Amino acid sequence: MSVAILAATVAATTVAAVPAQAAVSRGITIPAFYDPPADLPAADGTLIRTQPLKLALSLPGITGTLPGSATRIMYKSTDAGGGPVAVTGAYIEPAAAWRGSGSRPLVVLAPGTMGQGDQCSTSLALEKGLILGIGQERSTVSIGYEILAIYRLLAKGIAVVQTDYPGLGTTDRLHTYVGRVDSGHAVLDAARAAKKLTGTSVTAASAVGLYGYSQGGGAVASAAELQPTYAPDVKLTATYAGAPPANLIDVVAAIDGTELVGALGWSINGFTQTVPALKPLVDSYLNDAGRAALADLSTMCVGDALFGYANKRSTGWTRSGQSLASIIAAEPVLKAAIGDQLIGTRKPVGVVRVATGVSDNLVAHGQARTLAADWCRRGGKVVYDPILLADSGSPLLNHFGPLLTDQGTAVDWLTLRLAGVPAISNCALLPVLL
Repeated sequence: MSVAILAATVAATTVAAVPAQAAVSRGITIPAFYDPPADLPAADGTLIRTQPLKLALSLPGITGTLPGSATRIMYKSTDAGGGPVAVTGAYIEPAAAWRGSGSRPLVVLAPGTMGQGDQCSTSLALEKGLILGIGQERSTVSIGYEILAIYRLLAKGIAVVQTDYPGLGTTDRLHTYVGRVDSGHAVLDAARAAKKLTGTSVTAASAVGLYGYSQGGGAVASAAELQPTYAPDVKLTATYAGAPPANLIDVVAAIDGTELVGALGWSINGFTQTVPALKPLVDSYLNDAGRAALADLSTMCVGDALFGYANKRSTGWTRSGQSLASIIAAEPVLKAAIGDQLIGTRKPVGVVRVATGVSDNLVAHGQARTLAADWCRRGGKVVYDPILLADSGSPLLNHFGPLLTDQGTAVDWLTLRLAGVPAISNCALLPVLL
């Protein structure tokens, strides 16, 4: 458990008292399931532990619960430094039948931004629906919004496994947020872990699809690139990558001063954990307010960050009054570290649909379009889909608008690919598309 999370342990008026050794983040008790064991298995994708998971939103059916029955999982993955890491998530067996050909397919859902506190994990949100903690000094709120996409996939008869990513839920480290390798590995190993579960209808022959938007879009995009070298055994058929943050240098500049500026703090916290040598360098640029903000954000969910930091600028976090983007541009070591997160340098496996809102100025539209173009140049099979929505005047709404308006189309597109219906790449048309 990180020092920042330990420092955030508070007694909440809405949460019962717990033993001193229990992990608590912003007033929320983290179940013991999320404490990784000291020794992890050698093979990536190996199940470490499982337990039944009661879904917060479910209905009784004739033969079982609707939309399915869930299992909380912990599995082994490899982090960006090459070390072993325990990752949690959830597998949901659909009540609906698969009406396509072949075995029931499996989709790995990579969640969008949930935050950095352990209470923010999607698997915990599936169980609770709403995570709410009210403390004397620090409170938290987290909503399991990914349930919309998960349940749409389940209704198609597709089995779903979602990853919490390294450090989001598990109490041994901080969530590395948009770390390219950590998140890509976690997605691929979730597929491996799901196929090792007993008593499911997923088989070794089941096709695998990936689904993600925003942070999740970047995670599945990374996974599609890393599959040939990291997980060639994962039978990857198709990927939906919505609003992927492929070029973090561009995203850092775009997100500063918006409603979701807190994501900058999560990124810095994650990178300095992955590369400890960066920490003294970053610290040399921060003022007291910046250090306090990073510590505070390390235990926050996205809702908390919106309430606490919306529209603030990183210039208030630095000694010189420079923005983080300008510091990264001027500091070669930082620029190289962020540059290493670039997605689009390898040919993706399977067909990939890249969807991006043309008005998205949070996870900037231009860099997502560039990802599609880079993949096309490398011979990837890409379906590029610019989503046309009017500029709302709010970067946050410009970003999340396509999440909702395109979701049904994205699920239908992925379902067809998993059913064996081919997709036609539109790389040739990309130069004339927005």
